[in-house]
Amino acid sequence: MKSLILLLYLAQLWGCHSAPHGPELTYRQLNCDDPETEQVAQVAVDYINSHLLQGYKHTLNQIDKVKVWPRRPFGETFELEIDTLETTCHVLDPTPVANCTVRQLVEHAVEGDCDFRVLKQDGQFSVMFAKCDSSPDSAEDVRKVCPDCPLLAPFNHSRVVHAVEAALAAFNTQSNGTYFQLVEISRAQFVPLPVSTRVEFAVAATDCVAKEVTDPAKCNLLAEKQYGFCKATVTEKVGQEDVVVTCTLFQTQPVVPQPQPDGTHGVVPTSAPVDPAASVSPPAGPPAASLVVGPMVVAAHSRPPMHQAHYDLRHAFSGVASVESASGETFHLGKSPPVVQPGVAGAAGPVVPPCPGRIRYFKV
Repeated sequence: MKSLILLLYLAQLWGCHSAPHGPELTYRQLNCDDPETEQVAQVAVDYINSHLLQGYKHTLNQIDKVKVWPRRPFGETFELEIDTLETTCHVLDPTPVANCTVRQLVEHAVEGDCDFRVLKQDGQFSVMFAKCDSSPDSAEDVRKVCPDCPLLAPFNHSRVVHAVEAALAAFNTQSNGTYFQLVEISRAQFVPLPVSTRVEFAVAATDCVAKEVTDPAKCNLLAEKQYGFCKATVTEKVGQEDVVVTCTLFQTQPVVPQPQPDGTHGVVPTSAPVDPAASVSPPAGPPAASLVVGPMVVAAHSRPPMHQAHYDLRHAFSGVASVESASGETFHLGKSPPVVQPGVAGAAGPVVPPCPGRIRYFKV
């Protein structure tokens, strides 16, 4: 019996020494304001704006967290948490986001909160995971900054719908050419004094002449889409209302050939959504690393509920629960294995947290 026990003990001991001990997967901790981190964060912001089909472009406000995972056999995966702010540039506006104005607190700002996983391999970035949501600043916070500032109003409020219809009708009446149809109501606010409604909305050109239209339902969007963005104020007066509207028209969107099952190329149907990023010129400066859009994130074309007062980023695209690495490891949200911080281990005194990073505009 003693011999059997000794034999089992020796077998277990041999098994422990012979089993391979692979290195434990660790991540590299970067500073949130490190240039490399900022470059990856900008890739994430560009990805957001290239997938938006409604509302306004967003810009980077703050990097909250960053981890860099090794990707076997080569490459690295950046795990990012970032905050964004809504700009005043509509998604159809070809203006580069670097030249767009950030919407201020007194205008009822909107903040985005995003999680990203970005693979860097051979100098290229591939977005492997993307999840965002956004929300307007609270009414209480807006009132603290500006007690009389107008707040966001629901898109489907009767006053908002009427203001947009009146503004679009006025614009088409003044037009000597193309008749424009409504694409979306983008933003609305109720002004207390003088009692008025501010609206912003997107329009598209049709094949009808404005002064000849009798039935708008018979007008069709042009094959080469031309979009515009309008701002209007409808002021209520005794027995009447004043309508002031200005519209900016963007360059036409070319018809993009689409691959067909037989290998030929067809034409995009007139109802196909436009890619806002297609006509955006990159901002001046050093060339950025190229972005490769991975197949794991698909643009969502669903329209958010119209009782909302802004277009939530969560409707821009859908994410995936986890990202599988080339080594077979799966990184799940919330997993926290050991961390490697070059130059920090063994240092005397307290370590200054590298994150969150600097706030570029303001905190909502």
